Amino acid sequence: MSTAKGSVLVTGGAGFIGSHVCGAYVDAGWSVTALDDLSSGSRENVPDGVELIEADVRSVEAAELMEERCFDIVNHHAAQIDVRVSVERPDHDASVNIQGLLNLLEAARASSVRRFVFVSSGGVVYGEPDELPVPEIAPKAPLSPYGVSKLAGEHYLYFYNKVHGLEAVTLRYSNVYGPRQDPHGEAGVVAIFSRRLLENRPLIIYGDGEQTRDYVYVGDVARANLLASEAPLVDPTCIDDVAFNVGTGKETTVSDLAEVLMEVSGRSCEVEWAEARPGELSRSSLDAGKLAVLGWQSEHDLARGLTLTFAHIAGQA
Repeated sequence: MSTAKGSVLVTGGAGFIGSHVCGAYVDAGWSVTALDDLSSGSRENVPDGVELIEADVRSVEAAELMEERCFDIVNHHAAQIDVRVSVERPDHDASVNIQGLLNLLEAARASSVRRFVFVSSGGVVYGEPDELPVPEIAPKAPLSPYGVSKLAGEHYLYFYNKVHGLEAVTLRYSNVYGPRQDPHGEAGVVAIFSRRLLENRPLIIYGDGEQTRDYVYVGDVARANLLASEAPLVDPTCIDDVAFNVGTGKETTVSDLAEVLMEVSGRSCEVEWAEARPGELSRSSLDAGKLAVLGWQSEHDLARGLTLTFAHIAGQA
């Protein structure tokens, strides 16, 4: 099947963010194939019109699929995303996030892939930032193996661009939330809080609740992926030249997140406090000015996004 837009492979396409990205591509007229090992994704997440191939990104099957189908774009969302797992099992994190990426990049080099869209993390590659919101050129100081593997991935893409001519663009996400979200990762707090509200269980806040995150709605993130697939790119002299932050530039404390969620849901419950988790960033928000130049902006403020997210989770309860 071919379309005017071309063909795209979305790895992790049955996952929370990846499935929304698949839907955005379909709506924009692309021919879409999703690759997912279903370790955390679900067949039910995959939108109509998307072919799902069940395989691991590290597998021979994944590489052969790319070489046989000749995709125009590879959009790489599949990853080990849990910071705590990366600390406990750095070898596993590297196997999925680095070896898996290299398997796909080698297959892209051997086929006709034009552009590789790589999902990094603005929440971890910058470490504890000196300025907020954080621009793409800020120092990189990841504090977890997950952050290290994502930053390494950006450098590998730079190498494949310079040596093999593969177009590469990186999206550094802030904390993504929305429908189909699972409780993994820091942004999973929205799903966790929502489920606890539905079950009338206390919301657990770690530390003093004043740590901040930049929460960006998944539908806005999906639109950023479309831009990254088609926008003109400069000839990079460093990884930051083709990297784009995806965030709102606004800080929200965990305490405020809980309050807004209770307000939009019309529910309330007790809040319990627990010890701060070691290594947790105190503040985070991303400057998405570069992406704004391409015409992107976040269209969902926190209240609207949380309303949509809670309604989706409540509908599944």
